Amino acid sequence: MNSFANSMNAAASGMQAQGFRMRVISENIANKDTPGFHRKTVSFDNAYNRERDMNLVKVDRVGLDRSKLERVYNPAHPMADESGHVELSNVSLMMEMADGREANRSYEANLATFQQARQMYSSLMDILRR
Repeated sequence: MNSFANSMNAAASGMQAQGFRMRVISENIANKDTPGFHRKTVSFDNAYNRERDMNLVKVDRVGLDRSKLERVYNPAHPMADESGHVELSNVSLMMEMADGREANRSYEANLATFQQARQMYSSLMDILRR
């Protein structure tokens, strides 16, 4: 396979991974007010593709942030324990917004790489047709 296709495949795998990361961030934000919800985290890894003889980005695993849940006193809440405390989520909107911005910028960088490789490949084909 040519280097243009390899570049586009690598960029596409990066966009796919960052798109998945954005879905997880969206889920975290949606569950910010869900009692007992643990924030989800995403980790990435290299995936060697023998068919293409190249490294791609893949989602390694989705884990849970085991940091302490916020605990508030609210005996009227249906999920309150014997002492009247409720464990809220450990989602921080500031952290999610920062992660989302980073994922968005990484996605855009991969998209720019993909578009540049496609443009270079198209220019090469135009030159060869002459």
